[in-house]
Amino acid sequence: MSAIKQEVAPLELFPPLQPPGRYLFGPGPTMVDPRVYDALSKPIVGHLDAYFIQVMGDIQQLLRTAFGTSHGATLVISGTGSAGMEAAVANFVEPEAKFMVFANGYFSDRITEMAKRHAAQVVRFEKPWGETFGDDEAAEFIRREKPKVVAYVHAETSTGALQPGTAICGAAHDVGALVIADCVTSLGGLAVDFDQTGIDVAYSCTQKGLSCPPGLSPMAISSRAMDWLRARTSLVRSWYLDLKLIHDYSTVSHRYHHTAPISMFYALREALLVIAQEGIENRWERHRRCHQVFVKGVEAMGLRLHVPVGYRIPTLNTVGVPKDVDEAKVRKRLLDEAGIEVAGGFGPLAGKVFRIGVMGPLATEENVQFFLKEFSRALTVEGYSI
Repeated sequence: MSAIKQEVAPLELFPPLQPPGRYLFGPGPTMVDPRVYDALSKPIVGHLDAYFIQVMGDIQQLLRTAFGTSHGATLVISGTGSAGMEAAVANFVEPEAKFMVFANGYFSDRITEMAKRHAAQVVRFEKPWGETFGDDEAAEFIRREKPKVVAYVHAETSTGALQPGTAICGAAHDVGALVIADCVTSLGGLAVDFDQTGIDVAYSCTQKGLSCPPGLSPMAISSRAMDWLRARTSLVRSWYLDLKLIHDYSTVSHRYHHTAPISMFYALREALLVIAQEGIENRWERHRRCHQVFVKGVEAMGLRLHVPVGYRIPTLNTVGVPKDVDEAKVRKRLLDEAGIEVAGGFGPLAGKVFRIGVMGPLATEENVQFFLKEFSRALTVEGYSI
């Protein structure tokens, strides 16, 4: 039998990488600080090397400030934010346990799907995409259902809505439940207040408020949740995402668990140092000011935001698409003519909103004004009268 001959493309068809210049005003990934790019270029060491163990330790300390916690554990999952989500579900949900989800967007639906795959008994409190849950109704639902675990999305990327968590956590603890919070879009850009809110398990990502490339999922776990995890007798269904094994590798024995992506840990450490040197509260305030400038600018164009005042994520804006305007054409024009990337809506919000992020290095008044000018021009060309 003769071997199958495979045609190999000429090497000249594979020129050196030269990605196009982009202004990443979408919901993520965001722009990356030059210091972080520089950290990515540093020589790697082994994943059991004492130097890398120190890097992990540095990250764990720096994450405490970012999450707002002084108790429990902080660690990093080698995987994107969805890996952090699945780690939270896999480790704190046992088969047939009642798992309650506050459902008001795409990522609460993803948590629901994961919980079902881990054989949880899922109950949902549902609202239209972009709405949030009031303190009294949230607490009442938890006390009626008496779940083992409660999950909510702190900052919903699909809608731009910010969900307060204090009442949710208080009611959950009253019935003995743990609370999982999705902080993918909030960490680094606005206060998570892990301890003050009463969150038990929070996960995030690196490519949004932390202004780092995608690839890792930082987590914070309360002392209460760590005690629950240690007392768990059933095996976690995911070996790779078993937090007891990851915690042991990261902070206790440093025994081999998996080959961590060394360069991405370098990048995250540098990104967290950039934040620490700016001052976390200064960073939050910078993003808040830029959000105000952005909102004033789009409202001056006669545009409206999807989420009401008081419940908007300051780093991620959902702007309503004007009548008779094709949002896809506006986004394409921004990309082709100004190198600006923004995202559209999906699910129930498909074609109805622009999702515009103002995070990290782009969160300056100069950059916001640059965006508003180009956004106004693209809308006008596509038929909108400002």
